[in-house]
This record gives sequence, structure tokens and C-alpha cells, in this order.
Amino acid sequence: MRPFRCDFVMPSNFPKRGLDSVVRSGVYTDNMEAGGSLTISRLARLGGVNLETVRFYEREGLIPKPPRTGAGYRVFPANAARRLRFIKRAQELGFSLTEIRELLSLRPSTDRPKVRARAQAKLADIDQKIQSLEAMKRVLGSLIDRCDHCGPKGDCPILDSLDHEETN
Repeated sequence: MRPFRCDFVMPSNFPKRGLDSVVRSGVYTDNMEAGGSLTISRLARLGGVNLETVRFYEREGLIPKPPRTGAGYRVFPANAARRLRFIKRAQELGFSLTEIRELLSLRPSTDRPKVRARAQAKLADIDQKIQSLEAMKRVLGSLIDRCDHCGPKGDCPILDSLDHEETN
């Protein structure tokens, strides 16, 4: 049996198009993004997130619901990638989704005092969390120092401390 061989060569004048399962159906063509609109997969790629994250942000109202094509595909505006990166960076700085929603609502007006106040509140929150974490670190370090790695389980200061009941 001879191996299959295909000598078909695409003519040089044949239009090059994006991935499309049915020729000229317009489902996944480049002209979807040519007008400044993005498919959900392209938006996710540009924003550095996965598809489910884009869908989640859409459900949460962080990204406006985009119009859909006749085939039901979401078509996001080009500025949606910028908004997605904004959300991701704000999360990296510790802002909750509720706080990010508030920041996004301030964005068009660029009310600097309100934005600054939100950032200062977040900084105070982070400082409080750091103090709490440092206190936990001191207590745990103290318990580790008191633990002599010997004796029965009932004498372990770490387990005793975790089992201690609060009395008011």
C-alpha cells in the first residue's frame, strides 16, 4: 500500500482568512477584530486571563455585556482588554471585586480625591493585615520555641494552644 500524497497547493491569489470551519461563514474571521472588536478568546489572551474569568467578570458586571453576533458569539469592544488588565492589576494590589467596581465607576470622571481616598483605605487595610500577620507570626514562633519535640502529644504547647478554650 502506497502512502497518501497530496499535491494540492493553495493558489497565491486565494484570500488568506482567519480560522473558519466553514469557508466564508464569518464565524471566526479576522474582520471580527478589524473593526476594533474582540472575540472572547482574543480578549482573554490580551488580558492574561482564561475564558471563564472573562465570563465571570461579565456576570459580575465588571465588564459590560457585549453584543453578540447572529451566531451568538460575544463581540467585545477593543477597550475591553484595557478594562480587563485594569481589573487584574487592581486585584494584584489587593482590591476586592466590589472595590474594583467602585474604582471603575470613578474612572470616567477621574475624581482624583475619591480615587486617592479608596487607595488610602486599601493601604490602611493592608497595613492592618500586615500587623495581624506579624502578630500570628510572633505567637506561632513563640509556640515553636516552647515545643521541645519531646514528650507525649498531650504536652505539646502548639496543640494545647490550638485546643485552648476562650473564657470571658
